[in-house]
Order: sequence, then C-alpha cells, then structure tokens
Amino acid sequence: MIPQIKKILYATDLSQNSAYAFFYAADMAKKHNARIVILHCVDPFRHIYHEGLYPRVEEILQEAKKQEQKEDTEKITKRLHEFCKKAEDQTGPPCIELVSEILVPVGNPVDEILKVADVESCDAIVLGTHGKGFLKQTFLGSVAEDVLQRTRKPVFIIPLPSEKTNIDWDKM
Repeated sequence: MIPQIKKILYATDLSQNSAYAFFYAADMAKKHNARIVILHCVDPFRHIYHEGLYPRVEEILQEAKKQEQKEDTEKITKRLHEFCKKAEDQTGPPCIELVSEILVPVGNPVDEILKVADVESCDAIVLGTHGKGFLKQTFLGSVAEDVLQRTRKPVFIIPLPSEKTNIDWDKM
C-alpha cells in the first residue's frame, strides 16, 4: 500500500529550476490535500569563525547570521508570493495557503534536507535539478543525487521544461 502524502518538503536554492519545481510541489499538495514545508539552506561557509574569539566578536557574528537568515526568509516569502500569483493562473488559488512553514537553516544542504524531512515528518521531497540561485550558492544537482541515495522517502526531481511555459520563470 502506498502511504498517504500529507506533508511535502520542497527544497529550494531560489533558482529558476527550483521555482519551476514549486509548481509541482503545489500541484501535488492540492491533489493530496497536503501541506508544503519550504527549505532553503544557507551555505555554512559564510559563517565560519573560530571559537574562542572575543565574546563581543562572537556575539556580532551570531547576530549577523540571524539577520542573514531573516533576510533569506523574507526573500523566499516574497518570491513565493510572486510565484503563487503567477502560478495560480494554472493551478488555481490558493497557492500560498498550501505552505505551512518556511525554514532557513545554516548547514550542508543534503544533511538539512534529510533532517528536516524527518523532523517535520514529511512524506515526500521535491527538488529542482541543478541550478545556481540568485544567492550565488550551488544547491541542487549532486545534492539531489545524495538525497536520493540517503533517504527512504519518495523524492521528486523536477527539471526545467524544454518547451516554453506560460510562466516567465526568469522573473521569479
């Protein structure tokens, strides 16, 4: 028996490819009456510092990390709203209401995808194919392959379509 899909983890690098993959996550959520957890992983190399620095320097770096996570969450939310406005022409409303949570952890993308899929009890994972997001971090490609190898959950890997679509993905 195939398990029900009630929660979908949609991992994004905010690229054109991952914007297109959200269309599939939203469609799947509607068909299964499921909710979507959005995950965007922030590159940990932007936050390297040495322990034992002066306490004030460590505090400043931690505040910078929190601010960056907040800004990334705001960017994802803004892009999601823009995407939903365009996608609702094809999927119908309410696109934004399908999203239950937006997470922006700092860490290795594969590890974070697997961890969030388990912690949030997601039934499926949706990823776009390899792309570089406007945050200039490589995310999907080898990440998708590693997720496939390390998870027991269904993984949907969505490539960009070869044909022209009604949605201008470059402006997402």
